[in-house]
Amino acid sequence: MSSTGGPPTATPAQEPPPDPPPHPASALTPAQSPDPAPAEAPPSGPARIATDLRAALGPLTRRLRTVKPDGELTLSQTSALVLLDRDGPATASELAAREGIRPQSMCTIVGVLAERGLVSRAQDPRDGRRIVVSLTDSGRDGLHGARRERARRLTLAIGEELSPREQEQLAAAIPLLERITRRV
Repeated sequence: MSSTGGPPTATPAQEPPPDPPPHPASALTPAQSPDPAPAEAPPSGPARIATDLRAALGPLTRRLRTVKPDGELTLSQTSALVLLDRDGPATASELAAREGIRPQSMCTIVGVLAERGLVSRAQDPRDGRRIVVSLTDSGRDGLHGARRERARRLTLAIGEELSPREQEQLAAAIPLLERITRRV
């Protein structure tokens, strides 16, 4: 029945809507399929260990590098003092090369150390164009103090955060870390 109450009327057959245009990928063979690249599998074995190690040691290293409110030396400053203490006087460029950083960065570090009286700068007697950096007595004392403070902080963290068994595990890992460090 129609909505007007009369006999049912035939409605013209409606044509189905046209098919949408084919997707460009449908013309490809399965071997050419533009499937997204498979997601990288999470690393395993040595790659997983390397990823986890970087994730664990990165924040520790950054924390040790930060300047403390009590004026403690940064790890970069301490490293420059260690080089001078171990190898003797050097130019900022030589120190930068040993540390694997830009000479400009080492010049900044040396400038801070000189302002604090931890290093002295003098013209090279053999080549007046070069400035040689030397460790002062105050610098040597600062170096030893920084080492003691970092050792104290690490000792405290290890003692408070790790169980005796975990401390043994950490100690057992040290030779392994040293071997890896020599290889990298």
